[in-house]
Amino acid sequence: MSGISRADRVIGVVLILVLAGLTGLGLSQNRSSEHSPLSGATTLSSSPPVTAAPVTTVPPAPTTTTSTLPRAIAGPVTAVGDSIMLDIQPDLTVDVPGVQVDGLVSRQFEAGIAVVQADRAAGTLGKVLVVELGTNGTVTSSDVDAMVQAAAGVSRIVFVNVCVPRPWAASDNAVLAAGVARYPGLAVLADWNTLATPHPEWFTADQVHLNPDGAAALAALIAKYT
Repeated sequence: MSGISRADRVIGVVLILVLAGLTGLGLSQNRSSEHSPLSGATTLSSSPPVTAAPVTTVPPAPTTTTSTLPRAIAGPVTAVGDSIMLDIQPDLTVDVPGVQVDGLVSRQFEAGIAVVQADRAAGTLGKVLVVELGTNGTVTSSDVDAMVQAAAGVSRIVFVNVCVPRPWAASDNAVLAAGVARYPGLAVLADWNTLATPHPEWFTADQVHLNPDGAAALAALIAKYT
């Protein structure tokens, strides 16, 4: 150490102090950077999150189905018809207890009007009249009106349309439907044609008269309207 001058020792001490200072400054900057926010970071809002209101589901109101069948009418029932009426007589007397059945082979609509007039005059016409006619020939609007007049005083007239392979069938059914529409509240239509058309198995070989299944079906249809 004797070869090192005093000045050299002073310079060495100064250099050591300078290096120590630089090292301390670097450490201080590193600590500051650790606690500073990251560059580009987004500051979150202190507002509370918005919560969506719960959705209340209201169930649909139940639908009400109104029957197209008229209300029942107390009192005796008279049924006037042709040979189809004779086919269904056993079933109809079961489905409509006390029904008075008047059927005749080959009966025309006009002849049925006379039967109803006679029953009314005798005081035997029921509160409900079932008319099953048209199988054997055409029905006109005036026929329907005459039947309504002949049955004056009844509470309901049930017109049964036809389901037969005859050229007048479609015309008869149109006339009966129009006739019923002219007398709302009094006349109703038992739509045998619509019910029976998909069921050829209900008919006998002539496609006009009814086998037991067909007879039961027509009697049950009429019973709904009496």
